[in-house]
Amino acid sequence: MKRREFLKKAGIGVAASTAFGPVFAQTQPQVRWRLASSFPKSLDTIYGAAEVLAERVSALTGGRFQIRAYQAGEIVPGLQVMDAVQQGTVEVGHTASYYFVGKAQILAFDTAVPFGLTARQQNAWMYHGGGIELFRPIFADFGIIQFPGGNTGVQMGGWFRKEINTAADLRGLKMRIPGPGGQVMSRLGVVPQVIAGGDIYPALERGVVDAAEWVGPYDDEKLGFQRVARFYYYPGWHEPGPMLSFYVSLREWQRLPKEYQQAFETAAAEANLWMMAKYDRVNAPALQRLIRAGVRLRKWPAEVMRAAQRAAFEWYEEEAAKDATYRKVYTAWKAFREEQYRWFGVAELGYEQFAFPAS
Repeated sequence: MKRREFLKKAGIGVAASTAFGPVFAQTQPQVRWRLASSFPKSLDTIYGAAEVLAERVSALTGGRFQIRAYQAGEIVPGLQVMDAVQQGTVEVGHTASYYFVGKAQILAFDTAVPFGLTARQQNAWMYHGGGIELFRPIFADFGIIQFPGGNTGVQMGGWFRKEINTAADLRGLKMRIPGPGGQVMSRLGVVPQVIAGGDIYPALERGVVDAAEWVGPYDDEKLGFQRVARFYYYPGWHEPGPMLSFYVSLREWQRLPKEYQQAFETAAAEANLWMMAKYDRVNAPALQRLIRAGVRLRKWPAEVMRAAQRAAFEWYEEEAAKDATYRKVYTAWKAFREEQYRWFGVAELGYEQFAFPAS
């Protein structure tokens, strides 16, 4: 479904401009914001959520509140979006919080951690499980207020030049994998690299890295990884439900009229839904195209999965022992995860094991 068609069918759509335009024109100021994305425009789904936000905010305010989205590199590089919002270079950013664990390890839980929450569970935690409330004071220390801004769903495990049969086969490999996934992989002997999306292909092609992960079939096909690595692993245990976030300058947020704040929150929630729905639509045919092109689909060996899970929770416990803020969020997250796993293990898994075709 095209983005504009989605916006029209989702609710108010273009009609909002007509219905509310005169009111806003008379009573509200004109506001112009710039949004810096961590993603290139060519990745139309992950970048597209920022455009959904901008279009909906404009529609809900009769065009009085305008946000212009810029792709990675137009204003700042993709991995400098948080700094740009903090420094006032832009009013809003669209990014993944785990890119910035160098500032605070706990930021990873705003996106995804290995063997963590699926997209639905992450939404449940953020909107109804206390996740947003836990993170608001953390982001406030950076001068930011954050909003859920999309999800890719369970990602793929990555592209490898050689087949991985045991955990030992990972040792010494240089792999593009950011955040917590990189931390866990490092404990398995991998040398993790943090590389922005648009720079992964040349790094893989030139042998700067031996393996790389990005998102899933639709985006990976666009980036061309199938031309330089043939083994495609699943599932993405390192990112079972990675949530993107809209970062808003807290100072600029507090200046907004309440009606504009509500318009922004509504638009962000719609963008969050839009991205996941779009990925669910486009990943299935993309995977079939990759397989027809000769890509060798491989499931992670159970030995690798067990070793990664062990390493992940050992690391979480170590971090929790060192940092009180980390411990507070992790303790709440872990309890929520256990509760969700029990429920999903009954209804969702029970159905899926019967209905889904064996891979």
